[in-house]
Amino acid sequence: MPKWLKDAVFYEIYPQSFMDSNGDGIGDFQGIIEKLDYIRELGCNAIWMNPCYDSPFQDAGYDVRDYKKTAERYGSNEDLVRLFEEVHRRGMHILLDLVPGHTSEQHAWFLESSRAEHNQYSDRYIWTDNWFHAPEGLKHVAGESERNGVYVLNFFKCQPALNYGFLNPEQSWQKGMDDPACIATREALKDIMRFWLDKGCDGFRVDMADSLVKNDDEKKTGTCRIWREIRQMLDDCYPEAALVSEWNRPELAIPAGFHMDFCLDWVGNGYNLLMRDMKNGENNSFFHKDSTRSILDFFDDYLKGYERTKEQGHYCLITGNHDTVRASACLDAQELKLAYAFLFTMPGNPFLYYGDEIGMRYQSELITKEGGYTRTGSRTPMQWDDTKNCGFSTADSEQLYLPVDITPNTPTVAAQEKDKDSLLNVVKAILKIRRENEAFHINENLETLYAKENERAFAYRRGDFLMMCNPSGKEAAIEISPELSKVPEKIYEIGAAAYTDGRFILGEQSFAVWQI
Repeated sequence: MPKWLKDAVFYEIYPQSFMDSNGDGIGDFQGIIEKLDYIRELGCNAIWMNPCYDSPFQDAGYDVRDYKKTAERYGSNEDLVRLFEEVHRRGMHILLDLVPGHTSEQHAWFLESSRAEHNQYSDRYIWTDNWFHAPEGLKHVAGESERNGVYVLNFFKCQPALNYGFLNPEQSWQKGMDDPACIATREALKDIMRFWLDKGCDGFRVDMADSLVKNDDEKKTGTCRIWREIRQMLDDCYPEAALVSEWNRPELAIPAGFHMDFCLDWVGNGYNLLMRDMKNGENNSFFHKDSTRSILDFFDDYLKGYERTKEQGHYCLITGNHDTVRASACLDAQELKLAYAFLFTMPGNPFLYYGDEIGMRYQSELITKEGGYTRTGSRTPMQWDDTKNCGFSTADSEQLYLPVDITPNTPTVAAQEKDKDSLLNVVKAILKIRRENEAFHINENLETLYAKENERAFAYRRGDFLMMCNPSGKEAAIEISPELSKVPEKIYEIGAAAYTDGRFILGEQSFAVWQI
């Protein structure tokens, strides 16, 4: 485990929309550099940046055309190296987004692979042996190349799947994992990782980390084998390089070599019940004041992954990301304060999506941009202040990557910095507590103290800190058994909370941290 992950708090940056330094309407590396002090003062000491490689941007950069070249819109390779240096100068770290499972259809490898004559890249992607032979159970495209075959996709039509092999090949066109072509694909991936690590990045968030080996089994035996091989390379040559997987199966991802796995909301794991449970117009998100949920709806599932892997790696909670509807679509500012206080005092490394710290709105009315579709509304420009384009860019509004939020009372960093009770200042306060107290840097010390069916209030412990939360609109009382040996000291509260005669009294919509 890289030492710096012990107390790392990540800030996710969607580079197109964070800060435009040159007035072209699109965010860039220099814009990020200009806001690094803001990120650090917020309480985040690490960054995950979404893809910044050369791309035709049919899937917002997750369709990579050249892994070793940055997209011109953000700046040059040298500009990215300067960003690495500025991050490190502030005692921070930065992860790049790694897209190992597929490339753009415009990548040089794929253009060569599509040729009729056999060449060194012919088997870098997965092709059937005939234009009329569709691969059963796999997304595919036919009829778009001179090659006599059908190629397999990983996501959109523009993203052909790289060939890491099949766990158990059954047809002549399916190659085993140890076929020379599949080994070459693995080596190419390692080469890309070494290229950016040597230039100063601190590791990678891995997109669709479970998608490498095709027809893999339930335990992802083949894909896990590849990641263990890559982890060995990192341990040998880059022991401080970190890996976090987009997988949401920590019992697989972490033993496979990832230091962290995300707890996400698209696998039916209960995470969405915390902040984004909206069905048929009814909001039953746990942190919504009028919800009927118990925290057990989340804990019953989360704790399974946490308990299985807590001594090996980190199961990480997020406020949101570039693929999710912003939590502000379901929760108001007070509800978000409670939700974030919970997330930031839990185990693992928290991930804060840009703009979530001020409660940026999900712009559901936007049409798709660069393959975003319903995700587009969560990718709008950061709202810095009340100047032109909310301080994101000096460009004319029609030149912006996406429109800024112009609804009344649009939240901005500048306005919330002046309000001591703002969501932004709550985030800063909670992250300060996390940063300054060792108990929150230990991954294995979560203890659930109070969580019951049909009750809204709950409590948990991290070392000598007790956290109590009551998201409901009614006062609640919690009794801890066995009784505490001494009177706890309240060090932070949202709303009103008190400890009297062995009972914790929590006012409506409250959260408190006690030290014992």
